[in-house]
Amino acid sequence: MATIVPPRSEIPEKYRWNAESVFSTLKAWESEFKQIEEALMNQSISVPPEVRSGQALYELLESSLNWLTRAKKIYLYAGLEHSVETTIADAAQRYSEARSLLSKVESRLAAIQPLVIQLGKEKIRAWLDEDKNLSIYRFHLEDILRKQKHVRSNEIETLLGLLRDPFSGTSAAAQMLTSADFKFPPALTMQDEPIELTQGSYPSLLADPDPNVRKTAWNHYLDLYLAHQNTLATTLETSIKQNVLLARTRDYESSLHASLDEYRIPTEVFNNLLETFQTNLPLWHRYWNIRREALGGKRLQVYDTWAPLASERPHVPYEQAVEWICAGLEPMGEAYTAAIRRGCSEDRWVDVYPNQGKRGGAFSSGVHGTHPFIVMSYNDTLFSLSTLAHELGHSMHSYLTWNNQPVVYSDYSLFVAEVASNFHQAMVRAYLLEQFDQPEFRIAVIEEAMANIYRYLLIMPTLARLELESHQRIEKGMGLTAQILKELCLEYFKEAYGPGVELDPERTGMIWATFGHLYVDYYVYQYATGIAGASAFAQKILSGESGAVDRYLAFLNVGGACYPIDALSTAGVDLASPQPVQAAFDSMEALLDELEFLLGKIGR
Repeated sequence: MATIVPPRSEIPEKYRWNAESVFSTLKAWESEFKQIEEALMNQSISVPPEVRSGQALYELLESSLNWLTRAKKIYLYAGLEHSVETTIADAAQRYSEARSLLSKVESRLAAIQPLVIQLGKEKIRAWLDEDKNLSIYRFHLEDILRKQKHVRSNEIETLLGLLRDPFSGTSAAAQMLTSADFKFPPALTMQDEPIELTQGSYPSLLADPDPNVRKTAWNHYLDLYLAHQNTLATTLETSIKQNVLLARTRDYESSLHASLDEYRIPTEVFNNLLETFQTNLPLWHRYWNIRREALGGKRLQVYDTWAPLASERPHVPYEQAVEWICAGLEPMGEAYTAAIRRGCSEDRWVDVYPNQGKRGGAFSSGVHGTHPFIVMSYNDTLFSLSTLAHELGHSMHSYLTWNNQPVVYSDYSLFVAEVASNFHQAMVRAYLLEQFDQPEFRIAVIEEAMANIYRYLLIMPTLARLELESHQRIEKGMGLTAQILKELCLEYFKEAYGPGVELDPERTGMIWATFGHLYVDYYVYQYATGIAGASAFAQKILSGESGAVDRYLAFLNVGGACYPIDALSTAGVDLASPQPVQAAFDSMEALLDELEFLLGKIGR
């Protein structure tokens, strides 16, 4: 069997992330872990029953953030190890213990919100005006006061904080099952030669020119999920029930309202997205027809929706990808691209290549005071280049936020995070299409663009529809089984794919289980709003709009210091309106026009 995934020991150090920059050794991590445990035991980490001055409140907030940051670094370090070594028991144990420690710290400090509310708006606002140090926390404190109706007593908030760790066990169990325990049968070529199938290799196999590789990768991948469908359905149902419980505990109308209210996102944003998505489904049906004709006229299977349209896809080594990404982002300024180059080389932000036991997918993660780390499985394609650009968008968002905001505003919402990541992809694609005029190369670039748009403006809105229906069923007291989830998933994807794609009911119905995003309430819709916001920013900058670069950089720099809708609106994009999402579909239509022209030019 062709082995395409090496053990981690064979990955050169320069392609592995710099975990030792967080803690130089495991012993240093263990020492810090013990110090935080001791602080919990001796009540060094605690919230007093009252504070009597703005200075005292400031010191409490500073101390709490210091402890939280230290605990997050413990969790980050363990997570870095576990993400690339999911099959090592000691790494899994450290990750679990770190998650538990962070939960204990968060729980111990959960009493701050009830304390602030008990102090009252009048006193808090007077202290903010009087105390220069405390004034840094103005937005943070005003946000706590805004949520007053949904904040519970000291005892209940402490209990809710303690629940975070055990409640996270459902998603952790699903992640361990699918990343560590799943052993997929190999994909097979037309000559029946086996190719190793893993979480890391699956995306590239779906884009293989060999139709039998695509078919067997799809079948063998989904079949293993089907074999565990009841377990996976139970973990998802439990996760939804937990989130519904939390929403009801805080007296929210629904889990959707609870999720959106965290960052004051209007429900119209969610509803407008789904309506605009469904209105534009004929555009997707047009794309499937273009693909069908280019691939020989046969009806498409789902696994053909990633099949290559270009006769040759460009070979893009990692170092070349970094250079093209920096070239595409040149309008952002020299300091911006220099930070990317430094992060991708000497500072080793990126864990680049797949290895045995490495989790699937890609993400960017870090804590104020660390590097913004990236995990991915780079495979020398335009698709991997795009993934790297995407994750570097997240990392640069964190990098600039951490360099321009105090710790209290170092976290930003998922809603704005997906704008920053997709912005990078849009800018780099525009650069490649401007620089290269060869039809085959341009087709490959548009293919990659459409694959990303496919994920963001078809798969994610479809999963958002499934998520909404699933939550509403739980909120009504109805059950949620594997069969129900499969039927709902199949129904929504049948509508999304239309008549041009032939669906395998069982496997298509199981797509929901392949997305761990569903364990975070109302996460997936933010991919679609994110790509819409990113497209709008990229168009402004590429068209040379005066001040667009400065406004976008200001948007990144603000981090969590204001509400996401306000940050976007100030920078010139109104995602409370359906217009940006519709504009993203309009941009997709322009790509389809270009794709049809290029395919005609090469006679396909």
